[in-house]
Order: sequence, then structure tokens, then C-alpha cells
Amino acid sequence: MKLTIVGCSGSYPGPDAPALCYLLEAPHEGRTYRILLDLGSGALGALQEFGDARDIDAVLLSHLHGDHCLDLCGYYVFRKYHPAGALPRIPVYGPHGTDARMARAYDVPVQPGLSEYFDFHSWDESSPEKIGPFSVQVARMDHPVKAYAIRVEHHGRVLVYSGDTGPTQSLVDLAREADTLLCEASFVEGEHNLSGLHLTGRQAAEHAKAAAVSRVLLTHVPPWHDRMRVLGEAVRAWDGPIEVVTKGARYDI
Repeated sequence: MKLTIVGCSGSYPGPDAPALCYLLEAPHEGRTYRILLDLGSGALGALQEFGDARDIDAVLLSHLHGDHCLDLCGYYVFRKYHPAGALPRIPVYGPHGTDARMARAYDVPVQPGLSEYFDFHSWDESSPEKIGPFSVQVARMDHPVKAYAIRVEHHGRVLVYSGDTGPTQSLVDLAREADTLLCEASFVEGEHNLSGLHLTGRQAAEHAKAAAVSRVLLTHVPPWHDRMRVLGEAVRAWDGPIEVVTKGARYDI
């Protein structure tokens, strides 16, 4: 699998990156199959730097906060009104009620909402989903709204994306022995951090260590924090490969 960081700015777009969006690609039936993990504020513009936005096969939403989902509205316009003709309907996976949430965001009636161009599916923790060449499993995280971490497997390789979460054993369980954990690290040590919301870099590293993952990619650092401080706090709890992602970075999983 190939991972491209389209957006990685936590909570809102920053001066050097949009909000959350990750492009994941793998071979499938003689072509490249492309999915997006989240499509947050500002990410649709950046996505077009890395290929034709018409070529996305599915969108997987971790949860429905704006920094993770709101550019689906712009993507609806792109697919509906493209001058080459309306584009085929593609699947969008997310928490229950994603279809209604996105219809309200675009200010259209819930029925049909955006469903003429997106085939909405609700996450089911009980069994994996087969999405193109990928096997996808989710688990509920600790966040004020219904939020999921996403485990993507392809030919024995595993990427786990934390979405947004506070400390939770559920992330450790889902990320067990993953090749790469793409993990949020929104908080810094020493501040009054609210519980059940986000992780510090240290906490992200501790979850990775407990899960015995091979590599950690830290993301979702808000523009008001220093990425190097977050990384410094993480490396004190983790002696394996680790870095803070930036827009445009590419990784082999």
C-alpha cells in the first residue's frame, strides 16, 4: 500500500497543511484502487496536487467533526457538476447518520441529500468490510462524538489510523502488530488536557508500544503546537521508527 499525506493539521487547517485527509492506494484488478481516510476542511484542494480527484474509489470517514469530513460537500459538487459529465456513485463509509449530517452541511434536504453521488454505509464493528482490495475493520474510540479508528489490511500489510481519541485500550487492540500506526497527537504534556478527547505524543507512543506496532506516524497536531515538541515527547516513550507527518509526505506500508 502507498500512503500520501494530503492533510494533517489538527482541528482546523493550518498555514502549511489542510485538515485531515490521507490517500491510500493499492493494485486492484489491473489498476490502482484509491481510497481516502477522512476528507476534512481544505483537503479537497490539496488532493488535486496528488492526482485527479475523479479517480477516488471510496471515502472512509473516522467521524463527523468538520476537520475530518466537511470537504465531502465540495467533493459532491466536483462529482455532480464536473464538465466531463457527472461521475459514478462511490461508497462513503462513516458513523451512523453520516448521510443526514452531510446533507445538513450542504444545506439540502436529507432525502435525497448527497446520496445520488455517494453510497453511504454505516460502520459495523462486528465484521470487516471488503472495500476494493482492502479489508477494513473499525473500532470505537474515546471522543465526544461517535468516532472510529480504522484498520486497513492488504496482502498481509496493515495500516491503522487512529482518527481522534483519548487514551483507550480499543486503539491498542485494533493496532496490534500493525506495520504502521497513523496516530493523532493533538495535546502536549504539562497542559490541562481534557479527558476523552485527544492524545499527547507520549500517549500515542505508549499506545504504539503496547500494540507492538512497527512504525508510528504522528498526525493531527494543531497549528498552535510545535510539531517538534510533540515528537520529542513521543520519542521518550518509544524507541522505534517515528516521525511527525507533513503535507505531501509519502510512505510505503
